[in-house]
Amino acid sequence: MNKFPILFFFSFLYTFSQESSPGYFDAQLFRGNIVKHTEDVSHLISGHPDGFLLSYNWKTFGKKEWQQVYNYPDYGISYHYLDFKNQYLGVNHAIGVHYNFYFFKRELMFRISQGIGMTSNPYDKETNNKNNAFGTKIMDNTYFLLQYKKENIIDKIGLQAGFMLTHFSNGRFKAPNSGINTIAFNVGLNYNFNDKQEFMVDSLPSKEFYKERIKYNIAFRTGISEGPVPQLGQRQFYHFGLYADKRVGRKSALQIGTDVFLSRYLQDYIKFVSVAFPQGHKSYTDPETDYKRIGLFVGHELFINKLSIETQLGYYVYKPFDYEIDIYQRIGAKYYLYKNFFAGVGLKTHGGRAEAIEATLGVRL
Repeated sequence: MNKFPILFFFSFLYTFSQESSPGYFDAQLFRGNIVKHTEDVSHLISGHPDGFLLSYNWKTFGKKEWQQVYNYPDYGISYHYLDFKNQYLGVNHAIGVHYNFYFFKRELMFRISQGIGMTSNPYDKETNNKNNAFGTKIMDNTYFLLQYKKENIIDKIGLQAGFMLTHFSNGRFKAPNSGINTIAFNVGLNYNFNDKQEFMVDSLPSKEFYKERIKYNIAFRTGISEGPVPQLGQRQFYHFGLYADKRVGRKSALQIGTDVFLSRYLQDYIKFVSVAFPQGHKSYTDPETDYKRIGLFVGHELFINKLSIETQLGYYVYKPFDYEIDIYQRIGAKYYLYKNFFAGVGLKTHGGRAEAIEATLGVRL
């Protein structure tokens, strides 16, 4: 199961303890399509998925610095239901926490949510072996909203409409795990419990005056993953990251560094490939091929209160075993526990294919 939502809950609870005020409730309907990010999911696309989304949101008014920096965002909790219109996938439920960010006079809203999902029809070797998307019943859910939003059109009732992208996956905690991405159009109503909304004026110094020396980071990442073939076995992995970052304002830092990957599940998969010759491996593979990999990456860290969002793009400079593509990505959340020490959870992928959910401990010096 993905532990990514834990960090969002930490930040959510911290924020709620600092400021609790009436907010607003929204209810939305959506309908869309499954994105065919790989040929492996073609047989799972048989209709137009639909469902509904229910959310409660708390507003911020600028009492904290981060609220002013991010144009007074909302934070909240939501539940959504999704019917894939496919006999193998069934229906999914998800609950998560989120932030809403505003643009263009607060009429354009962008939401990012992280939570836990549950499927009605997970993979089963005997009864549901066609579902190669969800290898576990419990998994991660991430969704994004981009909407036009208007409050108080009729008294306290407003309208919002736009697009939603929702992703379900277990991060290959257990195979199979092709995952499912759904893009949908959504429309709904919101009910505002606030009589009025007054913001504190941003009196913070401009970003040109924000200075910080180059910082050096050490990150240790671990977890459990399984090869792309079911029942090869789950194995511990150890990923080490060394990188430097430079703040370029109150919100952002740029990164450059290196990763060392000790992914033990690859040892099992290399031995499997050496005798089975699965699709994608046409030639002989030595069972003693080194499973270790080294990558170089560039990245960006977005600071939000004690929480930050990290995105990285890397390239393998050492990869003896021909597995996946040479480019990898990582998206994760970090929570600064005490001064420069942080914990985090991230998802490492190759394009649209997840490889591992990484639990992280690190220090920024």
